[in-house]
Amino acid sequence: MADHWTEVQKKLDSIREKQLFRETRSYQGIDFCSNDYMGLATKPSMLEFFQSKKDIYPFGSTASRLVRGNTTSMEQFESAFASFVEGEAALLVSTGFTANFGLLDSIAAPDCYVFTDRLNHASILDGIRIAGAKKKYYNHLDLGHLRSLLEKLDLEDPTRKNKRIVVTESLFSMDGDSPDLKTLLSLKKEFGFVLVLDEAHAFGIYGPSGKGLVFQDLDPSDIQSIDYRVYTLGKSLGLEGGIIVTKQIGRDHLVNVMRSFIFSTAPLPMISELAFFALSLLGSMDKERENLLSLANKLKDSLKQNGFLITDSTSHIVPILLETEKQALFYAAYLQEKGLDVRAIRPPTVSTPRLRISLNAKLTLESIHRLVEELILVRKKWNSL
Repeated sequence: MADHWTEVQKKLDSIREKQLFRETRSYQGIDFCSNDYMGLATKPSMLEFFQSKKDIYPFGSTASRLVRGNTTSMEQFESAFASFVEGEAALLVSTGFTANFGLLDSIAAPDCYVFTDRLNHASILDGIRIAGAKKKYYNHLDLGHLRSLLEKLDLEDPTRKNKRIVVTESLFSMDGDSPDLKTLLSLKKEFGFVLVLDEAHAFGIYGPSGKGLVFQDLDPSDIQSIDYRVYTLGKSLGLEGGIIVTKQIGRDHLVNVMRSFIFSTAPLPMISELAFFALSLLGSMDKERENLLSLANKLKDSLKQNGFLITDSTSHIVPILLETEKQALFYAAYLQEKGLDVRAIRPPTVSTPRLRISLNAKLTLESIHRLVEELILVRKKWNSL
């Protein structure tokens, strides 16, 4: 039998050879890479609120929510969040990954078919895998392909004995694009599948008061027909945690069967207090949302004018596509030296190496101009090698 650490070293050597080695680093420079889209993680009023509450709660939650980790403030936040996004009930969990993973593991099963966008987040794909469900990929954003897969299954299983679930993100974090939600809801009405929609990267930025893309693109009746909506506290709310919005019966079911909820330590007690306060701020940040999307459009226009290849992003996430992993690492290292925190995203996270420019409400037009100028300079430097 081969020595374990020899095998580990071989794997690491292979990763390094492919320019895919990763390591943890502290951050510095102007933020062009985080998910703090609305700037709440560093907002002074958030810190002031924390200071006013820090002596009320213990440092840790001490147990799972079903033992001693639950608090009244958690339940109050769940109710407030469900009301904010016009849902019936909500369940707070420790991370966004836990929300997707635990949800899919809880509602899927080996006799179930799950149709998933090919570029869905790892938390979704891992949840489907651990549930043992029959996974059916459809091409990215290709709802025509999804329709053909659903029609084929109807021919094979005309009585629809096996449950169908469709899961997608409303805004994809590595490409910055979105599915046609109206067409997706039309397919739901026709084929009767359970729909899981991950609003993690859209919440806080789109729709009235930042309620999400569903409120921008869909009628109220269609929104209510979405079986599960998944959100995160770790992006526009500037905190950490995940929250699932569904019917009350759906919440009750998850509390009783969702292993990653039942057997995980509860979120910190202070999180729900901070999240409640952040939610109250988010609804009045229309000016910041408008400025953020304006900066995104200006950045995309400038990049195109200067010959950079970007995805068909319709959002504040602007991926710059590059040819090799080495090139992506070179660009990112140069930009970081210049005080611009831009990160290289490489396979297997994405198929094409890229710089993922993630804009936030704290940025200025001046910082956008500076980013483009430095990108032009690093491209010249790379081309001269």
